Amino acid sequence: MNKNAKIFVAGHRGLVGSGIVRALEKQGYSNIICRTRKELDLTRQAEVEAFFDTERPDYVFLSAAKVGGIQANNIYPADFIQENLLIQTHVIEAAYQAQVKRLLFLGSSCIYPKFCPQPMKEEYLLTGPLEPTNRPYAIAKIAGIEQCWAYNRQYGTQYLAVMPTNLYGPNDNYDLQNSHVLPALIRKVHEARINNEPSITAWGTGSPRREFLYVDDMAEACVFLMNLDEASYKALLESKDQPPLINVGCGKDVSIKELLEVVKKVLGYQGEVKWDASKPDGTMQKLLDIGKIKALGWQPKVGLAEGIAIAYEQFKNGQAI
Repeated sequence: MNKNAKIFVAGHRGLVGSGIVRALEKQGYSNIICRTRKELDLTRQAEVEAFFDTERPDYVFLSAAKVGGIQANNIYPADFIQENLLIQTHVIEAAYQAQVKRLLFLGSSCIYPKFCPQPMKEEYLLTGPLEPTNRPYAIAKIAGIEQCWAYNRQYGTQYLAVMPTNLYGPNDNYDLQNSHVLPALIRKVHEARINNEPSITAWGTGSPRREFLYVDDMAEACVFLMNLDEASYKALLESKDQPPLINVGCGKDVSIKELLEVVKKVLGYQGEVKWDASKPDGTMQKLLDIGKIKALGWQPKVGLAEGIAIAYEQFKNGQAI
């Protein structure tokens, strides 16, 4: 990407989108286009078409999405499938009409089957049933992958679907009911520590294993992929049998119990942990195979304890609540 290229980051206030904006600014990109939801509602086709017709961006990072943890997915399944289908359908079609050079569609590791072999390779997509607790969200994201693939085949576009593992960091959601597991644990442990509570209650059994990637590592991976030379980028798109899909993670996982111990240590909390087994565990393991992106030359930089410490400082400053 030329440093003056027009780059549209959809969802720039979210966890991933804000990270992509930071990564682009850090690397000297000067023509980044951002719109708030009030300025541009991506669920409204006419608004999206008018925006692309006026702005004509060269590159698009499609990170706008409705996201949430197990509880949110269980309570609002219609919202998760409807909003995400609308956003990605409108943006991908408008990008094609505006002749965008490259588009990165941000998905989620929940696209893979519930009982997927570990670590999860890109080719395991659609090889088994999904985890029921986030099935509507996963199906929406799978539809986005298929849409990118279909447009590439029919129109010769260059749309790549990027599947991140569990992300955390600046601008995360720390709501105890609707957030993902790591920000929820950070908030619970923080509140227990400042209130001198002798114990905290965590959801599930603590047995599931999850992989966590600091969001700025994810953002740099996205910019790295968008900047691949023509041959390397096209090689990710041209398989007749596999969608244009690439995993991004750190290649290591921890149990939720182990994760909570890291959070306790970073935050300096000594209390007991009680597990509420009435709450769902979700899939027992979700570890991505990141061999494809590592072979291209990308590696994560921020370790789990280091990343949690950075995220916690920002949380304390009140910028991410």
